[in-house]
Amino acid sequence: MTMIFGVPLVALASQLVIGLFNGAFYALLSLGLGVIFGLLRVVNFTHGAFYTVGAFAAFLLTSYAGFSFWACLVIAPLIVAALAAVLERSLLRKLYGLDALYGLLLTFGIALLIEGLLQFYFGVAGQPYQVPALLSGTSNLGFMFLPHYRAFAIAVSLLLCLLTWLIIEYTSLGAKLRAATENSRLLEVFGVNVPLLLTCTYAFGGALAGFAGVIAAPVFQVSPLMGANLIIVVFAVVIIGGLGSITGAIVSGLMLGTLEALAKVYWPPSANLVPFLIMAVVLFLRPRGLFGKGE
Repeated sequence: MTMIFGVPLVALASQLVIGLFNGAFYALLSLGLGVIFGLLRVVNFTHGAFYTVGAFAAFLLTSYAGFSFWACLVIAPLIVAALAAVLERSLLRKLYGLDALYGLLLTFGIALLIEGLLQFYFGVAGQPYQVPALLSGTSNLGFMFLPHYRAFAIAVSLLLCLLTWLIIEYTSLGAKLRAATENSRLLEVFGVNVPLLLTCTYAFGGALAGFAGVIAAPVFQVSPLMGANLIIVVFAVVIIGGLGSITGAIVSGLMLGTLEALAKVYWPPSANLVPFLIMAVVLFLRPRGLFGKGE
């Protein structure tokens, strides 16, 4: 049996797949957070609740409306995006220009409200969600068995992160988003509807979280607290990458997932501390994050 630093190759490879899977989720969720903070300057604690709503939307659409998993991949993020747009236009917009603490408290309160409503109607126990038949099973790679669904989840999450990055960096829409972070009033002078841009940005960030929730549903049980259990780690990812940095969110998410997996293999008690240890080191050495830009 092949050993790597005292660990069987099969165990190490399997754990790395789990690490990439978790890292892809971290990247996708922190990407949405990064997009929202980069333009709106809002620390969006509702992001974890959007992730949960996406998973529950997929569960309800499949269980009661007969929609397939593939249809839910499109419909559930749109539902979350609509919810996010309503929240932004009705509540969050009133706080622009005020101290960031107000936005943090508002989004934290909305997250607690959404989680409370889901617990009231569905209880705290998780709901199972079936892996689609097309993606069930595993492939024998010789040194490990690769679950098809996990491979799909990693690939589609990374593809969506890449597409988002390309849009923001290389399209006219991305140029407007970047310009709005620098001087939104000047952008309005050139005829850009900045309030609509803000709404669409918040809705898009919510849609990314909802999409991640749909992808997570077949792996983790659909639970009202699934977002609350993940959001703190995702915030650590955003801080490590740099607040508002799209590249930082993606790279840091994948890095953190992989390092967590390695920690579980070589030093299991430290696995849950890895994100926060790395965050502390990064804040000490580079307070603006690995990819953050100075003011």
